[in-house]
Amino acid sequence: MALRGASIQQGFLVMVDCFHSALRGTRLCPMNFSSHFREVSKKMKELSCLVVEDSPMMRQLLVYALARVKGLAVVEADDGVDALRKLESSSFDIIISDINMPVMDGMKLITRVRADERHCKTPIVVITTAGADADRQRALALGATSFITKPIQTEDVVKTVRSLLSLD
Repeated sequence: MALRGASIQQGFLVMVDCFHSALRGTRLCPMNFSSHFREVSKKMKELSCLVVEDSPMMRQLLVYALARVKGLAVVEADDGVDALRKLESSSFDIIISDINMPVMDGMKLITRVRADERHCKTPIVVITTAGADADRQRALALGATSFITKPIQTEDVVKTVRSLLSLD
């Protein structure tokens, strides 16, 4: 078996899976062993987040907050069009987007992401202002998964992302 391009972690899991295959059906091997290691490998892979925000200061605040989520790589986009360009070449585990942006706003971005079968199941968190209940409801109706209200609190960002990525 070749492991070209595999990381040490992947190699370890392949070895464990091979070991499990040899023991399957014996009393030395619990039946859920394989599923347990698949779950571990899922948690070991680096997760990625696309932050879509036109305000550099707000983007930096989000990046700072997301740095507290261990194993999460963050990619930044200036607006919806920039985000779509990044989504053409990469996939992300979660998207965090402002609603009010120039060029392409968050509502159009949500619509385009949900229409793309490669990204249609990616959780989308929208950033709204406290008084923007209509925007929040429209974003959720278009397919946003959750929302965070400005002013941004680091704890809210971390809690929401960890929950949506099942890291709790």
